[in-house]
Amino acid sequence: MRHLLTYRYIDAISKAGSIRQAAEALNITPSALNRRVQAFEEELGTPVFERLPRGVRLNTVGELLIQHIRSQISDIERLKSKIADLEGIRRGHVPIACSQALLPYFLPRQITAYRTEHPAVTFSVLPRDRTAAEQALLDYSCDLALVFEPVRLAEFQTLAVVRQPVHAVMAPDHPLAERESLRLRDCLRHPLCLPTAPYGVRQLLEQAAAAKGQALTPLVQSDSFEFLRHYARAERILAFHIPIGLEPPRHPEDLVSRPIDERDVPAGLLLLGQLRHRALPVASARFADRLLTAFQAEFEAA
Repeated sequence: MRHLLTYRYIDAISKAGSIRQAAEALNITPSALNRRVQAFEEELGTPVFERLPRGVRLNTVGELLIQHIRSQISDIERLKSKIADLEGIRRGHVPIACSQALLPYFLPRQITAYRTEHPAVTFSVLPRDRTAAEQALLDYSCDLALVFEPVRLAEFQTLAVVRQPVHAVMAPDHPLAERESLRLRDCLRHPLCLPTAPYGVRQLLEQAAAAKGQALTPLVQSDSFEFLRHYARAERILAFHIPIGLEPPRHPEDLVSRPIDERDVPAGLLLLGQLRHRALPVASARFADRLLTAFQAEFEAA
C-alpha cells in the first residue's frame, strides 16, 4: 500500500490532463506533484505520461498502469467498507452513473431511504449517456450504472432489467391529452421536441418511424430531458420520456403522459449493472440490492 497516495495522484492527473490542474484539486504545489510522479516513474523504470505543450496524457504504459491503479484503489475502498461494516459503522461511498430519467424522482427516493438507515454512506450521482455510463464502470469512476437501452459491452454485468415503454409528454390541453394511449402516426402529426441522437428514447423512436417509412422532424432538440419536459408545456409540443422519470400529475396544470402503443414503439429496457467480475464495496452492493427490490415492486421485469 506504500504507493497508494501516488496512485491517487496519478489518477487525478490522468483525469485532469494537467499536473497544474490536478495539483489545484489535490491542494499541493505543481512542483511537488511533478516530483512525486517523476520519482515513481524512475522507480518503475519508464515514463507513464507524455508531456505535451498544454498538459500531459497517459502513454501506452500509463494506460496499462491506470487500470491497475483504479483496480487497487477500488480494492482498498472495498476493504475499508468491509472493516467499517464489521465495526457496525456502515460507512462507504456509492458512485453511480445513470441515465437522466433516474435523476428527478427515482434515485432521490432510493438514496434518501438508504441514507436513513446508513447516514454515514455518501453518494455521487453522475448523469451519463449510454456509452459514457458503461465507460464509467470500466475506468472505476462508478460502481453501478443505470442505463436505458445501453450499448452492451462484454464487461457489463447485468444485475436487473426492467421494461420501460415510451410515453408522450404534453400539456393537459394538448389535443392528444384525452386519449388513454397513442399511436405513433398520431404523434407524428404534431410538433415534436426530442432528445439528441445518443439517447435511448430517440433511438427507439427513430427505429419505429423508419420501420413505417416515416421520418422524425423535431422542431426542438436537446440533450436535457428536464428542458424538453418543460418545453412541452411552453409550446404545447410533444416530448417523450420513460415512466421511471415521470411523476404522476398532482394539479390540473401539470403535464400528462400517455404511453405509445407498443405495436408501434416497443418498450425499451432499463438495465442496472456493474463491471463484470468486480467485487463491489459493501455500501454499493447493498444499494444495488435496494434498487433490485424497488424495481421488483414498481416495474415490470423484462
